Amino acid sequence: MRKATLNIEDLFELPTATIYSPDNFKPVHNVVIDSKKTKKGSLFIAIKGKRFDGHSFVKEAVRKGAGVVVISKRKLNEFDSVNVPIITVQNTLKALGDIAKMWRRKLSKNKITKVVGLTGSSGKTSVKEILSTLLSEKYTVQKTVGNNNNNIGVPLTVLSANEIHDVLVAEVGTNHFGEIKYSADILQPDYSLITNIDDSHLEFLRNRKGVLKEKLALFDATIENEGKIFINYDDPLLRESSRRFKNKISYGFSSGSVVKGRIIDYNTEGKPTVEIKFKNKKYIEILPLPGRLSADNYLAAVSIALELGITKQQLMNGTKKLFVPDKRINIKHFRDFILIDDSYNANPGSVKAVLEMLGKMSPFKRKIVVLGDMLELGKDKIKLHRSLSSSVIKNRIDELYTIGSEMKTLADYLKEKKIISKHFGSRKSLSDFLRNLDLMDSIILVKGSRGMQMEEFSKIISGRMKN
Repeated sequence: MRKATLNIEDLFELPTATIYSPDNFKPVHNVVIDSKKTKKGSLFIAIKGKRFDGHSFVKEAVRKGAGVVVISKRKLNEFDSVNVPIITVQNTLKALGDIAKMWRRKLSKNKITKVVGLTGSSGKTSVKEILSTLLSEKYTVQKTVGNNNNNIGVPLTVLSANEIHDVLVAEVGTNHFGEIKYSADILQPDYSLITNIDDSHLEFLRNRKGVLKEKLALFDATIENEGKIFINYDDPLLRESSRRFKNKISYGFSSGSVVKGRIIDYNTEGKPTVEIKFKNKKYIEILPLPGRLSADNYLAAVSIALELGITKQQLMNGTKKLFVPDKRINIKHFRDFILIDDSYNANPGSVKAVLEMLGKMSPFKRKIVVLGDMLELGKDKIKLHRSLSSSVIKNRIDELYTIGSEMKTLADYLKEKKIISKHFGSRKSLSDFLRNLDLMDSIILVKGSRGMQMEEFSKIISGRMKN
């Protein structure tokens, strides 16, 4: 098998590049931006970030074995003592993306790695984890680490794949127009999927049509690469947009989809039994993951897995290995109550989905919810926070405790509906309250946007049992 390698002739094609000491250049199999991850023969790119400037670590990277470094042209005179080839460019961040493009072309040319791109308003990390687990029953899989899905994370994800990987599963994130296109041009997906279109990042993407426009750039790049796209038929905006794409597979719990799902029932912990039909075959699985959103994410992942040739037995084996990622609907059992830590992030759709799940759970009588603000919702943020009230009422939530300036609107409105509701103006006041709240015979949910750091409150609740 031929290895993916960057040679000197590749790097001569790097835009704006000047190469010093090219005769000393040796082929590169590893590209890094962190000097701590440098090893013998690495190509080190000095990226300037908000807190650190990679140029401060160039000499350390060379000491650890870097065989070539990429720096800004403006910094060249600071590295006269460096005795390895130096490549200067106008913008090292752009150079990272350009080098990742080169690497991707080599993977494609050598038919080494198939690339799956995932994006969406919510669920993309969960779909990535589920899909990677299912595909690992047949293939050697590389995936995005954590949610490393931005203009730095996507190139690094591409560069992390090599000749041993059959499939690369890459998550693509955004909060500004143009970011998906930039990442997708680097990723050049063979397959891609958009989980859903919801009210997310509206501060910059304005509305759902703006979100849709941004996300569809992933489909456009896939079709341009002669790849195949997967359409969520349960999402009306995606279903409508699918008309302009030809090489596609639809999936969903609604009628008309090629990969058809059905939720048979839920157990007392909200874990669904899912039936999937595809090409005259039927698969029934009890998911080890709770909630309707988990069923949605599972169906999305299975759609791609089946297209890539995963068998029924491999699907069953992989499903048994699924687990809930940290801070994403983590259900923790204690003697007298259950804690649901869903503190990783939040938008209106994901909050409503987990409230629906909570409404179906029945081990304990009381249902308590602790909510923090949903961020980056733009001009409609007050309306969108208040819109959660119908889900709180419908799913028979007994007590609601909120923090954040926008959540105050929801708490005040629900007081009028005679639901136990209290808003807290500071983290300390909510922390003190939770340390003393009677949790006997209850299920308590903690959720909010990443910036609200709601995991702190989950830790306080968990910590009560250790005291």
